[in-house]
Amino acid sequence: MPPPVFRFAPSPNGYLHLGHAYSALLNAEAARQSGGRLLLRIEDIDATRCRPEFETAIYEDLGWLGVRWATPVRRQSEHLADYRAALDRLAAMGLLYPGFESRAEVARLVAEREARDVWPRDPDGAPLYPGTATSLPADERERLLRSGTPFALRLDMEAACRLAGDLIWIEHGSGPGGESGEVIARPKAWGDVILARKETPTSYHLSVVIDDALQGVTDVVRGQDLFWSTSVHRLLQQLLGLPQPAYRHHDLIRDGAGTKLSKSTAATGLRELRSRGVTPEGVRGLIGLP
Repeated sequence: MPPPVFRFAPSPNGYLHLGHAYSALLNAEAARQSGGRLLLRIEDIDATRCRPEFETAIYEDLGWLGVRWATPVRRQSEHLADYRAALDRLAAMGLLYPGFESRAEVARLVAEREARDVWPRDPDGAPLYPGTATSLPADERERLLRSGTPFALRLDMEAACRLAGDLIWIEHGSGPGGESGEVIARPKAWGDVILARKETPTSYHLSVVIDDALQGVTDVVRGQDLFWSTSVHRLLQQLLGLPQPAYRHHDLIRDGAGTKLSKSTAATGLRELRSRGVTPEGVRGLIGLP
């Protein structure tokens, strides 16, 4: 049986903080104890926010912490064809449609609906897609596509769930509500999620399942903030015939107010802490690791 494969996958849109250190060190320790491998993946699809200096800092900060990873490093921006191929497969299954409303128009539609009744929101608290793009006449859809009108490429969640059937995943950690063991996936809670935009060739949901499959990742260790996202990931894995990793969602490192750490929180940034003389051992102490 091949050794397990873990991965740490930060985005180079800011400097790493204590929460990243916690996740990276958990993955590194799990790989060491199991005789497995740790991969580093750079999730740099968002060209408007990702910057080379942040990517360089990721390597420096992880190296300073003592985290070691297998090479080569996968950079998502170098593998756009992989995501395009997955989108083409889903489109051929009749599961994708373009929504042409702008973000402002979607917000207006949500406000109109919320003025009349409670409008559902996804597990992250964002309102579900309120538009009617699925009922747009085919000729009008083609006209808008030919005209270059911006669009969001959405997954028809109802059709996708009918095709995939009931899904579960095996949770070795725990969810925000203590969920563990065999967890029932609830992808419909996310509505018609965006899988790509005209100007952005993939989304987090799509790229993460493609990358994990192509890299042979067997164990996904990540924060509880992504626990219910696993429902969408299991759905996409099922639709695309991809292997299912084991999942372990861990507690989040929070600030004194109980808020999840942000890359804009300089006080918890690894580079800031290092400049103040904090050692890698000190970082482990700050995040509760031996």
